[in-house]
Amino acid sequence: MSNKGRSTPRIVCCAIPIARAAGKVLLVTSRKRPSNWVLPKGGWESSDGVLEAAASREALEEAGVRGTITRFVTTIPSASSTYHFYELDVADLDQEWLESKERRREWVDYPEAIRRLQWKAELAQGLALSSLAPRR
Repeated sequence: MSNKGRSTPRIVCCAIPIARAAGKVLLVTSRKRPSNWVLPKGGWESSDGVLEAAASREALEEAGVRGTITRFVTTIPSASSTYHFYELDVADLDQEWLESKERRREWVDYPEAIRRLQWKAELAQGLALSSLAPRR
C-alpha cells in the first residue's frame, strides 16, 4: 500500500462505539467497499487537537454516534497508516447524520463484529484488544 505522496504514515483515529449494557458494537459500511463493514475511522486533522477528538468526530460523521471516549485501546502501525483505537460509550444516535445517505450502520455482538472486520486486519486487531473481547 502506498503513502499517497506522504513521507510518513497517515494518522488514522478509530472509534469503537459500544453499547455496554447490550455488549454490542456499532459497525458502519465502507464507502469504498459498500459490502464491507468497518469501525468509524478517519484521518486526524490538526483542527482536532487530540487524537480522541478525531475518533469522536469520525464516529459522528460516519455513524451519527454521540458519546464519550472512555478508553484508549491500542496503536497499530501499518505500512501506510498508524491506527489509534478508542472505546466510545454511546449515549445517543442521530437519525440523520453527515454520511447517512452513504453508509448503513448496525449493532452487532463481538463475534459477529470480528467476523465482519476480518477483511481489514488492523480493525479486527483493534477490536480484539477492546474491553468487549472475551477474556482468556
